[in-house]
Amino acid sequence: MENSISNTSIKNKLNIASLLGGIAMFLFSCSSNSVEEVAEYISTEVKPSMSAETFEMLYSDSAIIRFRMKAPEVLNFEGEDAYIEFPKGIKVEKLDENEEVVSELTADYARHIEKDSKWIAENNVIAVNADGDSLKTEELIWDEKKGTIYSEKQVQIVRDDQIINGIGFESDQNMENWEIKNPTGVMYLELDE
Repeated sequence: MENSISNTSIKNKLNIASLLGGIAMFLFSCSSNSVEEVAEYISTEVKPSMSAETFEMLYSDSAIIRFRMKAPEVLNFEGEDAYIEFPKGIKVEKLDENEEVVSELTADYARHIEKDSKWIAENNVIAVNADGDSLKTEELIWDEKKGTIYSEKQVQIVRDDQIINGIGFESDQNMENWEIKNPTGVMYLELDE
């Protein structure tokens, strides 16, 4: 009996020693990782569910191509707050029935928020309408539901005969009926005939 108690006691001590040794090895192996490696492992950063490079998409209606979109990279994030991100910029062209470009938008960054049906273009945003008027700003938002585009940032409209500066902008989505909310200056250009 005494022999079995000491064997059980020895087994318990060996089990405890093994357990402590395993914990020590685990802690030792974790301590050799850099803070960055551990942070990457436990990161709560949302990762894209899909990504693509050299992205091009055509949108057609009644077998006529209406829009062409190009981007060097696209990232798709799913979930409750799903969005599509264009971190390296975007170019969107509106085409006529002959597939000629009638207006376009370029930006260094863009994002489409699906639940709000909004597109946000940021950084070096340039939009050109069918009349050749160009809008330059650092942020432009397209509300698909309302069919409007707007900005609360500084804007500049360049036309054939004038340059208009201001803060805040609103227009229909074709940029045909636009308004600068707080104009800060107009410069008239002389046209050589």
